[in-house]
Amino acid sequence: MRTLVLALVVAVAAPVAGAQVVATPSGATLTLDDAITLARRNNPVFLAQTNARKTADAAVRSARGSLLPSADASFSGRYQQAGQQVFSGQSFSNSSATLQSGYSVGLNYRVNRSTFLTPKAAAASRDAVEADIVGSSEALRASVTQQYLTVLQAEARAALQDTLVKTAQAQLDLATAKVEVGAGTSLDVRRAEVALGQTQVALLRERNNAEVEKLRLYQQLGVVQPESVKLVTDFPIVPPSFTLDQVMSDARRQNPAIVALRARDRASALNVDVAKSAYTPTLNLSTGVGGNSYQYTNSEFLVNQAQAGILGQQSACFQQDTIRTRVGLTTNNCAQAYQFTPAMADAIRQQNRQFPFSFQRSPLALTASLSLPLFDNFSREERVQRAQVDRDDAIYNVKAKDLALTADVTQAFRTLTTSIQTVRLQEQNASKAREELAYAEERYKVGASTFLDVVTSRGTYEQALIDRVNAVYDYHKAFAALENAVGHPLR
Repeated sequence: MRTLVLALVVAVAAPVAGAQVVATPSGATLTLDDAITLARRNNPVFLAQTNARKTADAAVRSARGSLLPSADASFSGRYQQAGQQVFSGQSFSNSSATLQSGYSVGLNYRVNRSTFLTPKAAAASRDAVEADIVGSSEALRASVTQQYLTVLQAEARAALQDTLVKTAQAQLDLATAKVEVGAGTSLDVRRAEVALGQTQVALLRERNNAEVEKLRLYQQLGVVQPESVKLVTDFPIVPPSFTLDQVMSDARRQNPAIVALRARDRASALNVDVAKSAYTPTLNLSTGVGGNSYQYTNSEFLVNQAQAGILGQQSACFQQDTIRTRVGLTTNNCAQAYQFTPAMADAIRQQNRQFPFSFQRSPLALTASLSLPLFDNFSREERVQRAQVDRDDAIYNVKAKDLALTADVTQAFRTLTTSIQTVRLQEQNASKAREELAYAEERYKVGASTFLDVVTSRGTYEQALIDRVNAVYDYHKAFAALENAVGHPLR
């Protein structure tokens, strides 16, 4: 578009000033599509908004996971010193410290009506988040497009000022030539010099403004501006091929903002059902396996205990033998029957070595329960009321957005149609101002008018060209604003 505007400026100004616009040195190029792509990849604000997708996906995954049973595993260990303990009024003593460990693996399944409704509500909320991201992407596209056009407009105004500087220089040369032949005055030269200085100052300002606007463009893109970058996208001026009713229908159907609000409306309606599901019964199923190990830190405590038990049995056996021999019966051979051997001691020591992983498995258990909530201090009623208020708010938001969308699209469409008419009128004004300036210069050359008339005509001509450039870019910005209101590109 910049090239097109420069060519038009040359076509208008050349018959008067006889100047040509010097082409900008070639360098890095940037199209509008490239700018939008860079912005969507690097703009930090937009990237931060896209992170909401991860949270929404996690919420959907979590909601769907409630359809599956939960599982947990645990492992525990315990050390207890030797000593006396009191349990249920009874005193127990232990002469050895103990080590205990245990494990458990359990499955639990909980299901009620909300188990099946929550995934649907989470999916609807995710749809709303996706629509928000699309809306942010379209808003970023519109913002980048507007700034891209602003840069092109600033460059076109700078190119125009460069042409006007050459026009002012030509008028200064004309005034000087007339003074040299005695047909002019030094006042004409001074006026021409002032006019040239003013256009030079305006040129500096416009060039600086173009660089500043380009810097702001790259700020939106989220990347560092390269050297000597050139914007090359062309924006033709063509009347819109669509009607207001068409774009209005398109906006109500596809605008990401209203699509997101409708998704939230669906999600809020499902959340009401989820809140009401607190009144329904809940089924809980659980099962699991586990085991424990128990070990004395001093294995000799068990050995001594077992040996004492054998000796006690042997003593009782000897007492019985005494009685048996008195009545003439044979003995029980107690010395051989009740012996505590080293092998028995080793077996006791080996059996005591259980900590931490020699578990004694617990029997399998299955538990099922059905609970029906009766009263929870009106907490359910509060949750249901909050959900219903959120649903009503979502409905109102959809209605408000629909009204705002109607106003925004209508305003943008009318601004667009007005802008294209303004471009035509400004083109006519620029052409007439050029003719007026040429006529004033010819009259000044032959002495039929003063240099003040030339300065006045030149001011009119300059303003007409500036207005024409502004009208052209106001049209393109109005088109971009309409695309933003609709929610997607229209060309």
